[in-house]
Amino acid sequence: IQCLREVLEEVGEQALAEALPWQDAPPTTTPPEIDATKLIQLHSIAFQLLNAAEENAVVQYRRQLESQDRVAYFSGLWNQTLHYLKEEGLTEEQVLDVLPSIRVEPVLTAHPTEAKRFSVLEQHRNLYLLLVRLENQVYTPQEQRDTRNEIKVSLERLWRTGEIYLDKPDVASEVRNVLYYLRNVFPDLIEALDRRLLLAWIEAGFDHQRQPDPDHLPRLSFGTWVGGDRDGHPLVTAAVTQQTLRALRSAASELVREKLIALAQKLSLSIWLQTTPPALQERITTLSEKLGALGQAALDRNPDEPWRQYINLMIAQLPAAPSEADAAPALTYQTAAELLRELRILHDSLHSVDAARLAAADVLPVIRVVQTFGFHLATLDIRQNSGFHDLAVEQLLRASGIDGDDFPNWDEDRRLAFLNEELKTSRPFTLPGMTLGAEAQAVVDNYRVLAGYIEQFGADGLGSLIVSMTRSLSDLLVVYLLAREGGLMINTPDGLVCKLHVVPLFETIDDLDRSPDILRNFLSHPITQRSLDQQRVAGERVQQVMIGYSDSNKDGGIFASLWNLDQAQRKLTQVGDDQGVRVRFFHGRGGSISRGAGPTHRFLRAVPGGALRGDLRLTEQGEIIARKYANRLTATHNLELLLSGATRSAAKHRYLEDSDQPELEAVMAGLADSSFKTYRKLLETPGFIDFYRQATPIDVIESSRIGSRPARRTGRRTLADLRAIPWVFSWSQSRFFLSGWYGVGAALEQLRTDHPDDFALLQAHAFDAPKLHRIISSVASNLMLADPDLMRRYADLVADDGIRELILGQILEELERTFGVLEIIYGGPLSERRPNVNQVINLRREPLTTLHLQQIAMLRRWRELPHDNPESEPALLQLLLSINAIANGLGTTG
Repeated sequence: IQCLREVLEEVGEQALAEALPWQDAPPTTTPPEIDATKLIQLHSIAFQLLNAAEENAVVQYRRQLESQDRVAYFSGLWNQTLHYLKEEGLTEEQVLDVLPSIRVEPVLTAHPTEAKRFSVLEQHRNLYLLLVRLENQVYTPQEQRDTRNEIKVSLERLWRTGEIYLDKPDVASEVRNVLYYLRNVFPDLIEALDRRLLLAWIEAGFDHQRQPDPDHLPRLSFGTWVGGDRDGHPLVTAAVTQQTLRALRSAASELVREKLIALAQKLSLSIWLQTTPPALQERITTLSEKLGALGQAALDRNPDEPWRQYINLMIAQLPAAPSEADAAPALTYQTAAELLRELRILHDSLHSVDAARLAAADVLPVIRVVQTFGFHLATLDIRQNSGFHDLAVEQLLRASGIDGDDFPNWDEDRRLAFLNEELKTSRPFTLPGMTLGAEAQAVVDNYRVLAGYIEQFGADGLGSLIVSMTRSLSDLLVVYLLAREGGLMINTPDGLVCKLHVVPLFETIDDLDRSPDILRNFLSHPITQRSLDQQRVAGERVQQVMIGYSDSNKDGGIFASLWNLDQAQRKLTQVGDDQGVRVRFFHGRGGSISRGAGPTHRFLRAVPGGALRGDLRLTEQGEIIARKYANRLTATHNLELLLSGATRSAAKHRYLEDSDQPELEAVMAGLADSSFKTYRKLLETPGFIDFYRQATPIDVIESSRIGSRPARRTGRRTLADLRAIPWVFSWSQSRFFLSGWYGVGAALEQLRTDHPDDFALLQAHAFDAPKLHRIISSVASNLMLADPDLMRRYADLVADDGIRELILGQILEELERTFGVLEIIYGGPLSERRPNVNQVINLRREPLTTLHLQQIAMLRRWRELPHDNPESEPALLQLLLSINAIANGLGTTG
């Protein structure tokens, strides 16, 4: 903060420098001559510095505990997990049996939440590293002065750059941002993650001679939606998807080549100091003859150094980037599995000359990187809305002369009869070159891009075909029909087989309730059965199912959402078990507590028994990517939580009894129903939509440059059409945090009054029953962030006095009720029972209040301006800056 003050003074902004928060002297009263835009930017940068300082403090605290051999105190990390499993009676053999089954796949998305420009994110990363260096006592005073000057240089760049997009970002810029993490961050974490597991193994008291080998370590992989998610996103075309796939493959090629070149530099073993193992020499001879002149050049580059020669031969066989054509395909690896076989030969050859240390230190990390990223870097999912698919089918039928008018409105029986009959044949509706409607053309073009990719490279780089708003079996079978049209079906003697997984996404509470029947019928379908047989994973038939935390929360509030998600997972798991299919859940969590976020270990422990058998897929959305993965130690910590938590859950399912309590489950079911009714009553109160649109900055968010995707799936101004992300974002900006607590207080108070014994049971297990603990702690966090004084200020923007008093009165009454009953459960005021959270909030309270009051005034002025007024656009820009600054302060968007 002092560095920022000096920068501001040196660039002539003395008044702004005095307005900085967290100085020894309190900020001066904001003088009227301070430019509002600059004041917003000042607070935004100050919050970023505070966030970086807090992150560094947490990292240093963890390091301090590790140096004191107290790492087992950290919830969810390997040390605690292995100690827990050992205390529960699991043997080394049982733990070793579980580890290879662990598959964790974070999926990076670019939802409309991340406002920051890529260049700004770069400056934030640089500032964090400089902050860490400044605190390192190993540097001399002069070196520390140099570091301090670098901090000031970075801060001045940030001050002169601006925080947010002035124009809406295109998909290509979002792809570049995701590629940064996939290419430059995650590959460097794999070795540290493995090392932390192996160290924890020893510290847990397991035999160090029996540590898991490379093929029996948990597997990490990555996915992405950027460039593939077209749900309500017209900018994601077939061409964009093709460019994204090329970019991913090109970056993977660069990564693997870089790792092999570095490996060759390390393994300079000479034939004069050790004998070349026969297996290695035989492979060198075979490859050099196969590659001809390329092979001879690889040998000549390092005479008398067979290990380097072998790596040179591997490099010569790497596939070129998709935009290049340097090597003939016949001479290159077709799959990453071929390269892995070569690396294992290299690994074993070092063991055979007693160089096990070099094998572990140099070769094993490269093996793990290739296992993780392959030749594709990350799998690209394709997501589209079921309604869009229906329009595409209607247009295909029209183009082929078949009566398909009004297909989206056919009843389910008619749709199924038509689809089942059509899917008996491999004949497409249309031929290439025929004129199609917009939706049909978009789907067919996209699927043809995917089919071409599979033909050229295989399916390793492709994820699934995800159907958002899956509400019936026909919504999934429609994708099979479209896949037939786009070349994604294989015609076998037994019938059609889909080349890619078709994945339902169940989002609303009603959809979650219907999901078991939909999945049961889908798994029973002949095409699904044949496709799962061909797509087996490690011999298993696996069906991925995505569940959405956002829409269910917007639909029914936090308690009903989390409860219905829990029940759906239980039932869907059982449906899969009944049909010999393992259900792999894909958790669509967002960046806020209302959308499924929160402490990772708490989330994983709350997943119902059997629903997480070591195979975890989850979204990492928008601003969360930078917050969790921009800095190496924080990123390692967050990935370890996922790997360790998945292992704990899988081991519990396999070897320990389910610890659910039927009586408590019944109480929670009642609370979910009761809270849902209270929440829906508010949303259905006459005038609620008007209150929402005026008491929150939703209209600004809908006009924002935050993310490339629109805030609504269509252009309609209805609550149903509004995406869950801006719904949550807008309530947090106005400090209601409504979706994170409303309805819970009424449900708990009713339970306490009508069923005191049940309330006592709930209170007794509020913190030892994982599912309940997660809900209670999430509600408490949202309550502490809510600010009734600011709620009233934002509500003053509502024009109709009657609507304002009616809706605000209900909200404030429920807020007070929820605080009261949670403080009974916690045994005291939340501010005292959760001092760390309270400290974080209090530190930000004063500068945030300044920003909120400023935003309210700007909202009132902007809304009064006609859209064609020349002052409207600058006023909107100021509001966007204020939204970004408040999001920085709160640490959450949508």
